[in-house]
Amino acid sequence: MPDVSDPPTMRPRLLAEMCGTCVFRPGNLMHLRPGRLAELVRDALTRDSFIVCHSTLPGMAPDGYTPAICRGFADRYSTNALRIIGRLRAFVEVDPPAAGGRPHA
Repeated sequence: MPDVSDPPTMRPRLLAEMCGTCVFRPGNLMHLRPGRLAELVRDALTRDSFIVCHSTLPGMAPDGYTPAICRGFADRYSTNALRIIGRLRAFVEVDPPAAGGRPHA
């Protein structure tokens, strides 16, 4: 899993809102094969972790933008990792990457 730590603070990055093509938005905007989203969610829940936003992954994100936790997942599911980070008030909220543009972080 990609490191979601914010480089300056080393606190976990969480998108402030869902990215424009979030897999949790209606309409299968990422053209996932049937059942793939359910697999991603099941894997994250089994690991008691989270999903990293696809638009923040290397190769998908603008240069200089680092991975962040998917807001769509965090708003829908509660895992030990998310609860602990939340209780510590340790999230660094960042804007999603601009479509085809520069980081908003």
